[in-house]
Amino acid sequence: MKDVPVEGLSLDELRARITAVDEQLQRLISERARLAQQVGVSKAGQEARTVDFYRPEREAQVLRGVLERHEGPLQAEEMLRLFREIMSACLAQQEPLKIAFLGPEGTFTQQAVLKHFGHSVRSLPMGSIDEVFHEVEAGIADFGVVPVENSTEGTVSHTLDMFLTSPLFVCGEVELRIRQHLMGKMNELQAIERICSHQQSLAQCRGWLAEFLPHVERISVASNAEAARRARDEAGTAAIAGESAAEVYGLNMLVADIEDKADNTTRFLIIGRKMFPASGKDKTSLLLSTSGTEGPGVLFRLLEPLARANVSMTRIESRPSRRRKWDYVFFVDIEGHADEPQIAAALALIREHATLFRILGAYPCAVQ
Repeated sequence: MKDVPVEGLSLDELRARITAVDEQLQRLISERARLAQQVGVSKAGQEARTVDFYRPEREAQVLRGVLERHEGPLQAEEMLRLFREIMSACLAQQEPLKIAFLGPEGTFTQQAVLKHFGHSVRSLPMGSIDEVFHEVEAGIADFGVVPVENSTEGTVSHTLDMFLTSPLFVCGEVELRIRQHLMGKMNELQAIERICSHQQSLAQCRGWLAEFLPHVERISVASNAEAARRARDEAGTAAIAGESAAEVYGLNMLVADIEDKADNTTRFLIIGRKMFPASGKDKTSLLLSTSGTEGPGVLFRLLEPLARANVSMTRIESRPSRRRKWDYVFFVDIEGHADEPQIAAALALIREHATLFRILGAYPCAVQ
């Protein structure tokens, strides 16, 4: 529908115009749902499960198109959220995707699930990162969502370590702006005797706590949701967590946004059982190792094909290999999809010199 002049219309005329737009929107959403249903049938047959025709690269392309067309007045973030929910609902017509995440309910990881997949999924809260991987490996969950790094506190090493033994792939990524809030059943800061939170959240708020609550005991717990539960049940206990935890556990928001860095962001990985085609703007994650006996410059020589192919490396982390002491593996992220010709050629050269080489995933870059 083309924009039409609305200046000078009466209130009743404006409401009538809104009603007409609502009716057209409803018809178009229903038509989209029918088309999505037929796409699933034509690709995989009537007996296929939802996961069989879920296409993350296609969803990323749709969302990028939304951003390119966006002209306001809604914020771009809101428009993206609306389209995510439409796609989520269309995909879930036969059955919802099952998504395992690091729980319990009310964690930032659950927020990442909803941001990436929308609300028309079945969320499965797990007690540990290990359990998320195992649920996906066993086919009980279609995908999993786990934290991998924070812009303030760095890598979540346990997630990386799981890839040393897991056959799963990285299928996507989510970047979530993390806002840490102080909450509790009390109404004033003077009543706080102890503060519970995940160790990452405590670290992200270290400066604020030192300035405003320097003498209050800090207790590290398994998750921010667990901290919120304790704040609900224990007198004198406050929690640091996200807004959704305050809603789930019925807590008062004492102080909002106490994180030390205004751009505090956590990156989450979507893990699944297969790789997907290129979306046009992708990343590839690699797991590499060398014998370490080739002398100086071994890591440089291993990664040199990337530079020669003009491929940008966005991240590198080393972790103990668990094979023997002082032996390490490298987790590397590069720009582009592993199937792109110049990247595939560079990876073939790396494979020749690596004692361990695995493509952990090639997936769409996070759409913000």
